[in-house]
Amino acid sequence: MIKIRQATENDVQELLDIYAPYVLNTTITFEDAIPTVEDFKSRIHNILKTFPYLVAVDDNDKIRGYAYAHAYKPRAAYAWTVEASIYVEHEYKGHGVGTTLYQYLEDTLQRQGVVNLMACITEENSNSVKFHEKCGYEKVGTFKKVGFKFNRWLDIVWMQKTLNPRSNKIKKVISYDKLS
Repeated sequence: MIKIRQATENDVQELLDIYAPYVLNTTITFEDAIPTVEDFKSRIHNILKTFPYLVAVDDNDKIRGYAYAHAYKPRAAYAWTVEASIYVEHEYKGHGVGTTLYQYLEDTLQRQGVVNLMACITEENSNSVKFHEKCGYEKVGTFKKVGFKFNRWLDIVWMQKTLNPRSNKIKKVISYDKLS
């Protein structure tokens, strides 16, 4: 059974073990070098100031996937829009880990008052596009040949999901560390 909890700095090596094959072998991420432990700790720390950084653990407390959200853009007008990312251990794809993580992430972001949830996906990653469609996202745009990895240019697809109704009387997003 998969349980969801907040990531901690102690999780970094397990998270890097999940992330490294994506960096080294796929175009799913455009990073071309595995981040250092210190860099990854800093990423978690910075994200948790405002948004959730979640891990999915099995019955043996082994991390099988992780998901997080971060600001879409730094300007004030984008305060209600976040970008989500998810990585699942290769052996656990198709076992509900991603769906469980995303449901928990989306529930948390909705309680925070986030309105728009964005996902940036390499267009050739059809599994991720299908996963996001299954989760209620819709394609809203394609950027042509904006990433370069493995000696080729790659398109990215932006997908979007609305979490909270749009209103002209919108409340400020509640910081994750203040969420009860």
